[in-house]
Amino acid sequence: MLKTIAAFDRIGEENAFAVLARANALAAQGRDIISLGIGQPDFRTPDHIVEAAIKALRDGHHGYTAANGIPPLREAVAADLHKRFKVEVSPDSVMIMPGGKPTMFMSILMFGEPGVDILYPDPGFPIYRSMIEFTGARPIPVPIREENGFAFSAEETLSLITPQTRLLIINSPANPTGGVTGKAEIEKLVAGLERFPDVCVMSDEIYDHMVYDGETHVCLLSYPSIRDRLILLNGWSKTYAMTGWRLGYAVWPGKLYDYARKLAVNLHSCVNASAQYAGLAALTGPQDEAERMVAEFDKRRKVVVEGLNKLPGVSCAVPKGAFYAFPNVKRTGWKAKELATTLLNETGVVTIGGPDFGILGEGYLRLSYANSTENILKALGRMSEFLATRKAA
Repeated sequence: MLKTIAAFDRIGEENAFAVLARANALAAQGRDIISLGIGQPDFRTPDHIVEAAIKALRDGHHGYTAANGIPPLREAVAADLHKRFKVEVSPDSVMIMPGGKPTMFMSILMFGEPGVDILYPDPGFPIYRSMIEFTGARPIPVPIREENGFAFSAEETLSLITPQTRLLIINSPANPTGGVTGKAEIEKLVAGLERFPDVCVMSDEIYDHMVYDGETHVCLLSYPSIRDRLILLNGWSKTYAMTGWRLGYAVWPGKLYDYARKLAVNLHSCVNASAQYAGLAALTGPQDEAERMVAEFDKRRKVVVEGLNKLPGVSCAVPKGAFYAFPNVKRTGWKAKELATTLLNETGVVTIGGPDFGILGEGYLRLSYANSTENILKALGRMSEFLATRKAA
């Protein structure tokens, strides 16, 4: 029998893809499926971005690029960050990545080993914990609480740091909760981190364009005191409806940049050239389509929250960012994953059980409102009928 490395027994996955596969299988059988599961915009990539990729291919950009990305795109990322957040970023600190996950992988791999603590949000994106456990480090959950508006608490986060802590992962706007942590709380965290100069921070800001109700995204690059130990994760997938293009970027502190470059050479060589030219067009071209998507998500957000709060046994805090709602289903009597599975099988509505995002996700479902208002209303109607007539076993 083949003997595998023990680390592979510890690695997890992102169950949203397993649920998507189940939903697709049911749809192939002729079932009417409404997907509020996968975190993927239901819009087309804007035409000018697609055309830029086609032009790049026609112009002969078929080969390898530098492992860290083409210079014009790294320059455009730096210019965009300066334009939006008034921060100075050298293009030489920007690395173009094949999506967001490789930055998570590299960051956690750099710091994770047995005997080390890595802090991550719970509930949070499941790959954080999966990769921490893979490295043999101890995953230390930072509680993300409904009563705190699903923002992290700086005081609670700082209280979890020990001499063994090497890396802190934060995410705002957040998946799966839609929570946004405000400037005052972030500034408390940054001030507190001055007491822990050996703790690196990975800030996942992939939803930074998607904030609502007057909230303003606070970019961690804005704080000089942590710039030399801050890894910024961002990309094009959510903002420009480019999930399948697999295009992201990271800003690395100087002492880590070459490690990341070497990992890129070993892992994926480079990001495909045409996607990079598409990303360049996205950042330097018109932003009206991206802004229209966010405005539409805002409308759907209001519809889904209003509808969820009318369901039997369900309450839903208002998400301030991203395109997720994280309703509390504890009063329905159902366990969250059992409810999500039964909703899919019996009503055709795809949701994700909260425990797929961490221990503190029990009692919640994640709904993505990256679907049409018509489908959202139809899904809510099915859920209402189900919860009114079906009790937990």
